[in-house]
Amino acid sequence: MKRHPVVIGIHGLANKPPVDEKTRWWKAAIAEGLARNEEMPDAGFAFEFVYWADLRYEAPLTEAENREPYRPYDGAGPLPGGDEAPETTAKDVLAPVYAGIDTIEKMTGVTLVDDLILEHRFDDLWHYHVDQAFARRVRARLAERLRAFRDHRILLVAHSMGSVVAYDVLRMLEREDPSLRVEHLVTAGSPLGLAKVRLKIESEHGRPRVPDTVGQWTNLADGDDVVAIMGALKAVFEPNGRGSHVVDRRVVNGYRRPDGEPNHHKSYGYLRTPEFSRIARGFANPSLAIPRARERA
Repeated sequence: MKRHPVVIGIHGLANKPPVDEKTRWWKAAIAEGLARNEEMPDAGFAFEFVYWADLRYEAPLTEAENREPYRPYDGAGPLPGGDEAPETTAKDVLAPVYAGIDTIEKMTGVTLVDDLILEHRFDDLWHYHVDQAFARRVRARLAERLRAFRDHRILLVAHSMGSVVAYDVLRMLEREDPSLRVEHLVTAGSPLGLAKVRLKIESEHGRPRVPDTVGQWTNLADGDDVVAIMGALKAVFEPNGRGSHVVDRRVVNGYRRPDGEPNHHKSYGYLRTPEFSRIARGFANPSLAIPRARERA
């Protein structure tokens, strides 16, 4: 029998605050979503965070440098769900254009547009694809953490570039450690739909499909998140041998910076969506519940 559930997160692009701070903020965002969307104000859950920014950057972001700290949403009650998303978003406008470019890139194998996007907009991901030593070190951190919790029910949450790392590691573990299982993979703001990324997957792992190590895969994408411009992944990744397929969910990522500017790609916004909270509810651990104030008195 599997031991208690654990949520394992891996972050995405760009430099980050110190690991302890980033870990607290991810956990706080998940707890906030459970409290507001699932009426679980005292939810407890085991949480592990895979931090790799230090492999790419000399020093973490200072408080003064960080323009996007975690801040709880204003108000009370459930947060907007995907059914409340705007009818027309950047994805609806740009995705058809990119789809045409994507088709050409896939047919020719020449990915000039994606190369430009990755090198200048997502340079960490570009570096991950060209520097094998760096890629091995990042993958090793996630693989080590998954192996450490192999006897637990695992919810793996991968944001942005972290979803590419997670996918590569899970396909790698199919071959190296086939008995390891991730009960639920959640990708958020994922660039896995980009032609360049899929070509890299094919060259290393074969045809894109759900890893055999995964029981369920849910992909969350805000329509205005340009990193997830292709949005739906079900059409790209075939089911695995057990019939598990990608379930795409359109969400509302309402994160705003302290100056009020929105960032529809931010991890905290994804972690507080009702769609993610419904999944996280199944991995809450009553034995880790936070005591109520009156019970502590």
